[in-house]
Amino acid sequence: MSEITQLSPTAVWHFFDQICSIPHPSKYEEQLAQYIVSFAQAEGLDVRRDNTGNVIIKKPATAGMENRKGVVLQAHIDMVPQKNEDTVHDFTQDPILPFIDGEWVTATGTTLGADNGMGMATCLAILAAKDIEHGPLEVLLTIDEETGMTGAFGLGAGWLEGDILLNTDSEQEGEVYMGCAGGVDVALTIDIQREAIPAEHQPIKLVVKGLKGGHSGCDIHTGRGNANKIMARFLVGHANELDLRINNFTGGSLRNALPREASVVATLPAANIDKLNALFAEYQQIVSAELGHVETDITLFTEACAQPNDVMVLTDQTRLMHTLNVCPNGVIRMSDDIEGVVETSLNMGVITTETNTVTILCLIRSLIDSGRSYVEGMLQSLATITGAQCVSSGAYPGWKPDADSEIMQVFRDTYQQMYGNKPNIMVIHAGLECGLFKEPYPEMDMLSFGPTIKFPHSPDEKVKIDTVQMFWDQMLAILKNIPVKK
Repeated sequence: MSEITQLSPTAVWHFFDQICSIPHPSKYEEQLAQYIVSFAQAEGLDVRRDNTGNVIIKKPATAGMENRKGVVLQAHIDMVPQKNEDTVHDFTQDPILPFIDGEWVTATGTTLGADNGMGMATCLAILAAKDIEHGPLEVLLTIDEETGMTGAFGLGAGWLEGDILLNTDSEQEGEVYMGCAGGVDVALTIDIQREAIPAEHQPIKLVVKGLKGGHSGCDIHTGRGNANKIMARFLVGHANELDLRINNFTGGSLRNALPREASVVATLPAANIDKLNALFAEYQQIVSAELGHVETDITLFTEACAQPNDVMVLTDQTRLMHTLNVCPNGVIRMSDDIEGVVETSLNMGVITTETNTVTILCLIRSLIDSGRSYVEGMLQSLATITGAQCVSSGAYPGWKPDADSEIMQVFRDTYQQMYGNKPNIMVIHAGLECGLFKEPYPEMDMLSFGPTIKFPHSPDEKVKIDTVQMFWDQMLAILKNIPVKK
């Protein structure tokens, strides 16, 4: 048990502490899923796993509430595994180490997993509670949300009986969401050939690090840098004059996280190393001048490395550099309908180098299907020009706002009674699972809300302590005020 178990509401923080103690990165959440199943069985609750691995738990209504509409509380089990470079941590084996930092809870050198661990902990606390008023209740905990929404894609009709779904995966107290962006992954693959390292070349490693990173939906409009784009820009500008030859380009770690770091293993004539260092230092000043108000800790440096076995053929290297440099990235268009909301964006998230290929993994998000298709077409055109392969996968729909949502009216009225002001009703550019749930459950009324979480998908992730109490209080009030089923 850590110090966070002393915070209020105690039950929520107790479960969140338990969640932190059990490794659960995407694709490795089975241990936590088994813990949840065992917990539900010990509580005497009806618990099932669907064919995809989602966990579904049912709790009967409290006395006198049996006639209310059924409610599904929903969260996802997995978390994004990101750590600082100097942090030794195996997300598949090691626990997350949360601690209190003033008004916030954060983690030691890693993502905290408040996204969506706080929502999951709240669901479990409600299942365990014996003194909460609620109608028929179900909890849906999906798997593998962060790397492809596998659980949401796999959820079939007939598993849920509820009329209302409360998604707990939003990250700003005082905001309630009634719509979200859809998305699609696009992989650009460039074939490369290799050749022997030129005579008298010395190995060198170029590194970009220290960027804030963050969520490619929530933070795409904040002006944060993309380490992949920063590195590509330097290479296009100076590789030829330095006679720099690339062996390996690596950048980013998740397609839905803004790339914080990128590195290139290369060779160049020994006589050009001092010039490289001077140009890289000058380039850091340029980038810092452009991004410094946002990226306060950006660092560019070179370091010694082992001699690679080979380098890319120069024509392939040139093609790669220019493809990376011209590839769209960031906000493509702001919404005309919803002020301040991004309509369409692209995150050039991950670059990996293999022996004969370099793959650029991008995530496109859009509130409208045509916007998503437009950017897909841009990448397909880029692939045609550069001779790359372009493959789209994992497309998921957006969640269209429902102006007549009954549960939104309940939330708005309840929030105003509690705090004297109305919540901000929003559409989020990030992807929520609600859009996928609408396919097997088209009549289900949905909204999404949660406590304040800053910098999700990065090691700076933190959750504001007092908003967890507010989230809990709001959840209990909403459950108490669910309408009667007609």
